[in-house]
Amino acid sequence: MTLTLSPARFGELAIHPDILRAISDLGFVAPTPVQERAIPVLQQGRDLFAQAQTGTGKTAAFAIPILERVDAALKRPQALVVVPTRELALQVTREFGAIGRYRHAREAAIYGGVPYGPQERALKRGSTIVVGTPGRLLDHIERGTLDLSGVGIVILDEADRLLDMGFAPEVRRLLRKLPERRQTGLFSATLTSEVRDLAYRFTQKPVEVSIEPEHPTIDTVEQVYIEVLEEDKVRALEELLRRYETDQVLVFRHTKRGVDKLLDALKRRGHDIDAIHGDMSQKEREHVMERFKDGSLHVLIATNVAARGLHIEDVSHVVNYDLPEDADVFTHRVGRTGRAGKTGVAVTFVGEWDFDEFDALRKKAGMPFRREILEIYDR
Repeated sequence: MTLTLSPARFGELAIHPDILRAISDLGFVAPTPVQERAIPVLQQGRDLFAQAQTGTGKTAAFAIPILERVDAALKRPQALVVVPTRELALQVTREFGAIGRYRHAREAAIYGGVPYGPQERALKRGSTIVVGTPGRLLDHIERGTLDLSGVGIVILDEADRLLDMGFAPEVRRLLRKLPERRQTGLFSATLTSEVRDLAYRFTQKPVEVSIEPEHPTIDTVEQVYIEVLEEDKVRALEELLRRYETDQVLVFRHTKRGVDKLLDALKRRGHDIDAIHGDMSQKEREHVMERFKDGSLHVLIATNVAARGLHIEDVSHVVNYDLPEDADVFTHRVGRTGRAGKTGVAVTFVGEWDFDEFDALRKKAGMPFRREILEIYDR
């Protein structure tokens, strides 16, 4: 692979500067484990067999090398991504669009249940990346509206679901219609014998990558909830920070605007505090993260997206300033503490309108929570 510009750094990875600019816009702080391991393999042109769960950043793991590789001037399909559902086709296509916004590659989502016309027009305009479900992809091939002769890389995304949903015959037909000299990547949450058979039948000496799903260690994370009025949350957080003194504290908010508002409020009150979110440059985020990692910064405010891929072993406390949207978000946030066998504390603020949602979250999370009462209310 030849980059048209000098490669830039995303963690330890060398990637195209146009892509680094886009992922900086998106608020990516550091590559996730599957990105760290899969991107170099695909950049080298080798086949890949990867086990990775949804939510681990796997789409970017194949989108980044594909976007580096395709030539927008060649107005024909050069990369094919096969997915099991319409929803995933749309999601993956959107992510290609976001990561590739400065590469000017065209992507098309091809799936059933909708008219052929718009998809045919998208292909005719010269889509370089095609993301689709097996049946509709085969339909377009048979109609003569999809030409795969220029495809140099194919990705089977969520291969176990493709097989579970009965797409094995269509997937095999698709792969046989692709050029023999191509690169193949297969991503699957599980490694069943059927998935392995598919992988080794249609790949050449694939590199195997396995990313274990991340779970917070319940035994090492103490769950605390605090009932607090919305208008008192800043004072409540100040009280917690006094208790934790110089420990590493990660505070989560839903939105970038919320992060900035809380950051300004605490700075006005004299706290040494900083934040990361998607409106900051990559250089700014890296500087903040270095301070947090080396212990010179003790309190960091972040959005869920900006904290994706953070791997810091010394976070002692996580504070859910805003109630997590669901159990998956809760798991992601809580998983930032209690790492590498160390103990941690996760504190969740429960506002006056949050009780029903918190009860549902607590049941779904399946973890015991201890209630604490703030000094500001203990009169």
